[in-house]
Amino acid sequence: MSFHKIWLILRSEFWRRVRSKAFVLATLLVPFGAVLLFAAPALFGYLADQTDEQTVAVVDETGRLADSLTATGGEGLTFRPVEAPTDSVRRAVRDGRYDGYLRLPASLLDGTGEATYYSVEGGGLTLRSDLDARVNRVVRRHRLATAGASADVLSIVDSDVGLATRKLSEEEGTTDDSTLAYTAIGYVMAFAIYFAVFFYGQYVMQGVIEEKSSRVVEVIVSSVRPFELLMGKVLGIGAMGLTQMVTWAALATGGMAAIGPALALFFAPSDLGASPGASPDAMREAAGISVPTIPLDLVVWFILFFVGGFLLYASLFAAVGSAVEQQQDAQNLLLPVMTPLILPILFLIFVIESPNATVSIVTSIIPFFSPILMVLRLAITSVPLWEVATAFVLLVGTFVGMIWVAGRIYRVGILSYGKTPGLREIARWATYR
Repeated sequence: MSFHKIWLILRSEFWRRVRSKAFVLATLLVPFGAVLLFAAPALFGYLADQTDEQTVAVVDETGRLADSLTATGGEGLTFRPVEAPTDSVRRAVRDGRYDGYLRLPASLLDGTGEATYYSVEGGGLTLRSDLDARVNRVVRRHRLATAGASADVLSIVDSDVGLATRKLSEEEGTTDDSTLAYTAIGYVMAFAIYFAVFFYGQYVMQGVIEEKSSRVVEVIVSSVRPFELLMGKVLGIGAMGLTQMVTWAALATGGMAAIGPALALFFAPSDLGASPGASPDAMREAAGISVPTIPLDLVVWFILFFVGGFLLYASLFAAVGSAVEQQQDAQNLLLPVMTPLILPILFLIFVIESPNATVSIVTSIIPFFSPILMVLRLAITSVPLWEVATAFVLLVGTFVGMIWVAGRIYRVGILSYGKTPGLREIARWATYR
């Protein structure tokens, strides 16, 4: 095996793809699309909260709840008690004078009835939840007052209790618990590896198919061994993928750092509840936007597991590509490759809920699952070093074994034309000497 030839193929694959317009456009447009994907719903929700004023007529058959419910109005929701007949109220709703009307039956106070909201358009999930919370609060207070509860008791019932969470640390005593933020980070990292392995693996397979269908590979293998060609292609496209992901990470880091200055540019400190002359970071915190610090060891392990996972699956994608002459023919052979890549996604929620359960530990060590599940566990809990090291060593060992098998399939497949082979025949290729 010639490492010099592998390096030449790697460099050729890398530069040929990095200099393409498709690579440049994808590198620039994907972050822009991600920003739109995550920011647009939040922006539209904010605009809806600012502009959507709901007026609800209240038909109070109890005769005791309308005033209390009206007092809870505000924040985009206004209650208007009415004493008109039901037909008149419904007509008013259809004419647009009210967004809907809320019927409070007399049986509501003894717990046998339920409030009903009527509208033309339905109102949406947010309005339903808001109405439910306010009606429950008013009815509960009235029942307690009827039972003789004092004003102090009613105040205690209405008050909320805050809950702060702290993480125990041997070095620092206790620290802020950022479980939710790191769970989100781990979730994003897991899916980033999944999509990257799938996307770049398809890139490898497509490249092999194109070279085989154009007969270019017959010229190439006259100068290099098939295994050297396979390794160079896999490593070159892997380097391209890593470059693209590092670029996206740098753009994301810069975007997060620019949140504070952007808020300072468009909002006054008082608009966000910050003190006059507040710094951009203070305005960002006042807006409720927190940027957790990602530990360096998590970044390192993310890169290592991404590289290991890509190399493992890319070798299999290349083997499949070498066995067919057209892209559509490959779909029938991808099931054994895609199944172990998809299965970890089914365990994501379980691992998030129970990262230290036996199932989570075992599945995160399995080589075909570890690039996704171990990175997720590393983000949300403290994983013993021996588990991470074991998972990575097994991943590397599995890659070595799979690249050997893929290389034997590749050397036969790239020069085979005609009928698309089945899985049994491809397995026999691996045993040819």
